[in-house]
Amino acid sequence: MKKAALEWKKIYSSPDFHREYLYEGKLGFFYENTENVFRESVFRIWSPFAEEVMIRFYRDGSEGDAFAVYEMKRLEKGVWEYRAKEDFHGIYYDFALRIDGEVVISTDICAKACGINGKRSMAVDLRRTDPDGWDKDGAPENGTEQVIYETHVKEFSWDPAGGFPEEVRGKYRAFCCRDTTLHGDGVHPTGLSYLKELGVTHVQLMPVYDYGSVDEEGDPVQFNWGYDPMNWNVPEGSYSSDPARGEVRIRELKEAVQSLHRQGFRVIMDVVYNHTYSLDTAMQRTVPWYYYRVKEDGTLSNGSACGNDVASERPMCAKLILESVLYWAEEYHMDGFRFDLMGLLDVELMNRIRRALDERFGKGEKLVYGEPWAAGYTAMEKGFRQAVKNNVRHLDVNIGVFSDGTRDAVRGSVFRLKEPGFVSGAQGMEGAILNSAKAWQGKRGARMLAPSQTITYISAHDNQTLWDKLAETTPDEEKRRRQYRLAAGIYLTCQGRLFFLSGEEFARTKGGLEDSYNAPVAINRLDWERAWEERELADYYRGLIALRKQLPGLCDKSPQAAERIRIAWKRKGFVGFFVDNRGKGAPDTWKTLCILYNRKEKPVSVPLEGDGWEVLADGKDSFLWKNPKQIRKEAQIDPVSILMLGKR
Repeated sequence: MKKAALEWKKIYSSPDFHREYLYEGKLGFFYENTENVFRESVFRIWSPFAEEVMIRFYRDGSEGDAFAVYEMKRLEKGVWEYRAKEDFHGIYYDFALRIDGEVVISTDICAKACGINGKRSMAVDLRRTDPDGWDKDGAPENGTEQVIYETHVKEFSWDPAGGFPEEVRGKYRAFCCRDTTLHGDGVHPTGLSYLKELGVTHVQLMPVYDYGSVDEEGDPVQFNWGYDPMNWNVPEGSYSSDPARGEVRIRELKEAVQSLHRQGFRVIMDVVYNHTYSLDTAMQRTVPWYYYRVKEDGTLSNGSACGNDVASERPMCAKLILESVLYWAEEYHMDGFRFDLMGLLDVELMNRIRRALDERFGKGEKLVYGEPWAAGYTAMEKGFRQAVKNNVRHLDVNIGVFSDGTRDAVRGSVFRLKEPGFVSGAQGMEGAILNSAKAWQGKRGARMLAPSQTITYISAHDNQTLWDKLAETTPDEEKRRRQYRLAAGIYLTCQGRLFFLSGEEFARTKGGLEDSYNAPVAINRLDWERAWEERELADYYRGLIALRKQLPGLCDKSPQAAERIRIAWKRKGFVGFFVDNRGKGAPDTWKTLCILYNRKEKPVSVPLEGDGWEVLADGKDSFLWKNPKQIRKEAQIDPVSILMLGKR
C-alpha cells in the first residue's frame, strides 16, 4: 500500500470516518429470501477504500484456478455485494481488491467455513451441517456450583492408554465416545466418564477456531495450543476427520458439543480476539491498518507479545468481535467464553458482549471470563479503558477475571520459579490467603464486586503445572504431596468460580517445562495411566468438589457473599475463618463452617466455641463428611494440612 500505517490511523481516528462508513447490516456469506426468488446467495464485504472488488469462485479449497469471477457491486457505507440466484453451498471463494492502487487477494473476514489451512473461504448452508437432534440440543441445568475443567482437544484423547479408538484420538469425535476406560479394561473410567465422576460441570476447550500454527495437511503428531487465530468463525480443521471438506469440521464440532451436553457438561470456548496469527490477514488486506493498533510513531502496538494488537475499540472491529461471540453461542450452542488476554480488549466491548448474551439467552446463563492482563503496553485509542484487573469495577458483575493473586499466594510466583507460596513456606502470605477465601472482595483498589467476578484457580495451561512448580521449591516428594493437598484444599474452599487445569487432580507433569505451547504432544497429552496411579489424589479432589457443592457459604456468587466470612484470624503459617453457611433449599446442611489452613511442619490446636462440630475434611481424607465424627472444645490441625468443620 502507498499509505503508511500512521496515515491510515489518522483517517480512522476521525469521527467523520465512522459516521460515513459504520455499517450495521450483515456481512460475509448468507442466504436471503426475496419476492421473486425463494432464496438468493449473498456475499458482502466491508472495504471502504477499495476501488474495485472481484469475487472468485473455486471447486477446491486450496488447489486449482477459479471457475468464475464476478465484479461486486458497491453499496453504501463502504460495503460491496454479489448476489446470485443459485445455491453456492460447498463452493470456495476469495476476493481480489484494488486498494490504494494495488490489487490484493483476501479471504472473507466473516467466513463461517473454509478450505484446508484457511486458504479459501467457503459458502455453507449451516443447516446442512447440523447433527441429528441438533434443534433439540441444550445445555444441562446449572447445579449449585460451576466447576470448570480446562483441556485441549488433542491432549484430552491422544494417549493410547485412554482407551479411545485410534481414529478419533486427538479429534472432536473423541468427545462423542462414551464409557472409555484405561486400556479398554472396562474397569477404570477415562475421558468424559472420568470427568463426570470427578464432579466437573463445565469443560473449557482451548481454542477450537481455525488457527495458523498447525498444518492441517501435515503430520497429525503436530501440536500447538492454538492461540494463533486465522478465522474467528471457523472451527480448526486439524481436529476433524477431513480438513479438506469445509463442512466436516463444522458438523463434528457440533457433534462434540452435543455429546458433551448429553453427558452432563456445559461447554466453554477459549477465544482469542486480542491478536491474530500474523499481520498478513484478511482484516489487514481488506481494510489496511483498521483492525490493528498503531503507536504514534507509526510502529505496531505489541501488548500481546505476538506482534499485532487488535483494535477492539474501533466500531467495525467491535462489531466483528461481538457478532463472532454471538455466532458461536447461537450456532454451536457454546455455554461460555474464556477471553485470552482480555486486558487488551476494552471495557465497553466486554460489557456489550455481556449484555448481548444476557438479552438473548438469559441473565448470567452464559459464562464470560478472561485474563485481566496484557503482555505489555497497547496503543488503545484515548477515551477507552482496558479490561484489566485495575478496571474490574467498571466491568459487569458477571464478567469474571482470573485471580493471579490467589494463584501466586498459594503456590508462589509463576515468573520466579524458585519463589515459594504459602503452602511451600513463604512468609507473610497469610493476608493474601484470607483475601483469596473472600474472592478478593472489597472496596479498595482492584477488588472484586462479587465472587462472580473471581476465577479461583492455581493452575492453567500457562506456566508450570502445580506439581512441577512445587518441585522447584520442594524436592522431597512426600513433603510435596502434603503441600499439594493443602494447595487444593485452600482454593477449593475459597469463594469464587472454580477452575483447574486438566490433570491437576492427578499431579499432571510436563517434566518441568514452563511453556509447552508447541511442545510435542507426548509432553502435553493427558497421561491416563497417571490418573489412576494417582487415584488417591484424584479422589481427594473429588471429595472436596462434592463437599463444596453442598456449601452455600462457598458457592454464593452475590455481592453479599463476603459478609458470610464473619470471623477470620491469622498467625505465622496459619489461617482460619468461620463461614455463615445458611442457604435456601439446604435446611439439613451445616449452618456454620470453620475452615483452617496450617502450612507449619507441626500440628496446631484451635479452641472451639460450643459443641456439635463435625469433621468434614482434613489433609488426608476429603470424604469425612459422609460419616462425620464430632469434636469438642478443641480442633487439632495436622502439619501441612487443612481442617474443615461444620456445625448444624
